[in-house]
Amino acid sequence: MGINFLGIDHVQVASPTNQEEKARQFYNGKLGFTEISKPNNLAQNGGVWFQVGNQQLHVGVETDFVPAKKAHPAFLVDDATAVRKVLESKDVDIVFGDPLEGANRFYVYDPFGNRIEIIEWV
Repeated sequence: MGINFLGIDHVQVASPTNQEEKARQFYNGKLGFTEISKPNNLAQNGGVWFQVGNQQLHVGVETDFVPAKKAHPAFLVDDATAVRKVLESKDVDIVFGDPLEGANRFYVYDPFGNRIEIIEWV
């Protein structure tokens, strides 16, 4: 009998302790993700969660925090150029990586130095 994976429920990035407001300012204020409540038993650990389409992004607290420079979530959009222009208007630095055939993509970094990809398949 095989394993039936249904998809991705959430991805998690890490942040230093007591940086929830910075996470909100970036992920909600700049990217437009919707903050969702953490379960009470997990809220005591800090961090903040966001809804992104049908999935979630969890920003978890890591005591010995080191940003993810290579590993990253990639967020699918229907118009990467429009998203890039909005982010540039909000003073978010845009970084272009190696071209990927069939994709319009770029990277941003959250306030903690984590790499975030924005991608549109064309």
